[in-house]
Amino acid sequence: MALPRRTLQSPARLSGVALFSAAPCNITLNPAPAASGIRFRLDDDEVLAHIASLSTDPIHPAFASMAPRCSCLRTPTSQIGTVEHVLSALTGLGVTDALIELTAPEVPILDGSALPFVRAILKRGIQTLAGTLDPIAPARPIRVESDDASAFIEIEPSDAPHFSYELDFGAQSPIPPGAAHWRADPDDYAKNIAPARTFCLDSEAQGMRRLGLFRRLSTRDMLVFGSEGPINNTLRFPDEPARHKLLDLIGDLSLVGRPICARVRAVRSGHALNHAAARALLESTR
Repeated sequence: MALPRRTLQSPARLSGVALFSAAPCNITLNPAPAASGIRFRLDDDEVLAHIASLSTDPIHPAFASMAPRCSCLRTPTSQIGTVEHVLSALTGLGVTDALIELTAPEVPILDGSALPFVRAILKRGIQTLAGTLDPIAPARPIRVESDDASAFIEIEPSDAPHFSYELDFGAQSPIPPGAAHWRADPDDYAKNIAPARTFCLDSEAQGMRRLGLFRRLSTRDMLVFGSEGPINNTLRFPDEPARHKLLDLIGDLSLVGRPICARVRAVRSGHALNHAAARALLESTR
């Protein structure tokens, strides 16, 4: 079923500090014409939010030998980092066309969730554009998995979209297990998915600090788990980590360039598997 194309009614502006580069950044989400898609602009560079534009360069030298900790897009002269939260917000609200202008090469982390983007978009309003957009649907079941198969994503044909994420790091982990679901309803996304914040273990945060990261952020700004739970912070939902992983999944899979009509089940996946799933979904429709 063809879906309406939608964009913002007027520009939405936010400011903050980037998570990995610590650079201050102003970000403006602008209305865009129908069929332009979601695009990012930095100075004179512009790039379409698509898996074909994904950058494999580490956003920080510390990540040269690690799996991706965020999603980055390659521009003609550089890259734009940590795009997943704003992409998730746009997708969650059904926005198909927008121009995102930045003053630095990494989207500001804000409170670590998609909620500030959602609030800014809703405050400015959403308008329907001319034309429609056909969703992308898998021609066959798809599965991508980690080397040991402990993490995987399954995508199956379905008459309606359904995204789910299952998180469980084991009984010894202070990060609570959980399962989160979304059926492409904008109100549900704004209320139950967008507020979920990015998170990490205290040991990970300390390690990142030793590498020069997170200098301008504290445990009050970030959701950091110690042995007894969040440090200097409170969970917004009992299963907030699972909901944030679903938020990331929605943003990363939006890189296929169209709304997805499928049943998507992710178990313990991260950005690398999300990217692999996006590529596999596109390949299955060719």
